[in-house]
Amino acid sequence: MTPATATRPSLASCVGLGVSHGQGEARVDALRDVTLDVPGSSTVALWGPSGSGKTTLLHALGGLVEPTEGTVWWRGEKLSSLDARARGRARAGGIAYVFQGSNLLPHFTSFENVAFARWAAGDPAGHGAAELLELVGLGAKLDSLPSELSGGEAQRVAVARALAQQPALLLCDEPTGHLDSDTGARVLNLIDAAQLEFGFALVVATHDADVAGRYEKTVELEDGRVQAGEKTR
Repeated sequence: MTPATATRPSLASCVGLGVSHGQGEARVDALRDVTLDVPGSSTVALWGPSGSGKTTLLHALGGLVEPTEGTVWWRGEKLSSLDARARGRARAGGIAYVFQGSNLLPHFTSFENVAFARWAAGDPAGHGAAELLELVGLGAKLDSLPSELSGGEAQRVAVARALAQQPALLLCDEPTGHLDSDTGARVLNLIDAAQLEFGFALVVATHDADVAGRYEKTVELEDGRVQAGEKTR
């Protein structure tokens, strides 16, 4: 952890986190004894091969996966102490996702996808959707359906949709996994620029060491465990 990061209060964290699936001989430990702190406005890379537990850790931090062991904290509260509705409110109140695929609503235009996210975040009129699409360079694509967009354009809509939720924490799961290297770099640059402008904490899961090297802290995962020695810059 860098000195600057150490001075920031924790936004999300987990202590002794374990996530298992199945029982007996069929049991699989997706995560084992993971401890991680994400201060506000920090940038963190979860780095490791496929199956290392990166996605499970992202989902646990965001309250989408309930841990088998340990504790997940969000803004000083134990997520496990909140009922399902309260966990949903916690996510709506500050956590957004960008997935490997854009996962846009197929029958909604770009504008409608972003406006719907804005509405879900508590703005009934969906204000700002057009402005966010302008921000990601898609002002001319407001009326386009996902099927009419390139992969890079669809992922930029997904970024705008995430920003529409006004997140304090943005969780990105291999956000360039389906893109060529040039398009992927542009999407990462866009996410990084948005993080600097809006000041949210950013956690990016990636198998690419070059992508991981973009961020303040790199946490290496292998077989569901954090490997010794966090890397900071």
